[in-house]
Amino acid sequence: MARIQWQLGKVTAIIQETPLVKTYRIQLPDWTPHLPGQHYDLRLTAEDGYQAERSYSIASAPEQTGEIDLTVEFMEDGEVSGYLHEGIGVGDSLEVRGPIGGYFVWRDSMANRPLFLVGGGSGVVPLMAIVRHRFLIGAKNPTQLLFSVRIPEETIYRTELDRMAQQDTTFQLSITYTRQVPADWQGYHRRIDRQMLTDQLRQFKEPPVCFICGPTQLVEFVANELAEMGLPPADIYTERFGPTGT
Repeated sequence: MARIQWQLGKVTAIIQETPLVKTYRIQLPDWTPHLPGQHYDLRLTAEDGYQAERSYSIASAPEQTGEIDLTVEFMEDGEVSGYLHEGIGVGDSLEVRGPIGGYFVWRDSMANRPLFLVGGGSGVVPLMAIVRHRFLIGAKNPTQLLFSVRIPEETIYRTELDRMAQQDTTFQLSITYTRQVPADWQGYHRRIDRQMLTDQLRQFKEPPVCFICGPTQLVEFVANELAEMGLPPADIYTERFGPTGT
């Protein structure tokens, strides 16, 4: 198998998703279609030769040809995220390689099964690639996204997710705010727990395939709970991000 090579992509747009999250649209000279859930490595090289490398999930669907969207949360002590947020503008170049990953991916062959997505904070990014791709191919498998967020201002992709839920009756969005809630909020206001997962699973007529992404504690709790509730471990896919306090 050929080794994936580094390439220099050009930033063509920067989208401010939330106060601490930006999406970087990167045009690639050697674009390769990806599977929803895969990621790219990004490498920064300083003038003295020091290099820092991080992996970022692809937010865009594979139908977005010639370019990828990488959604990056600013981390207080993150040397790469800090440089991206403060030092990169439209027209700048970024060194990337990908797509990478073959486990945490949603394939078209899964479109005949219900789908349950659980994301915490920026863990929603690879799930968004799945949701976007599913929407674009016109899949009608019952799909639910349970999204855990601290406060309303940190809800990544909120407008687009609401629009998809309105346009597609087979896609449902549930948000749980763990700290503050919007005015007149009628939804969940707590961390994800067994009862919340039970409520979500009741809406499926048959066991779903599950994708869970977020901080380690959230991912392990949800995966363990779903397994204890009878879902086959082979149908529970997990990916862990660094802790974000969701």
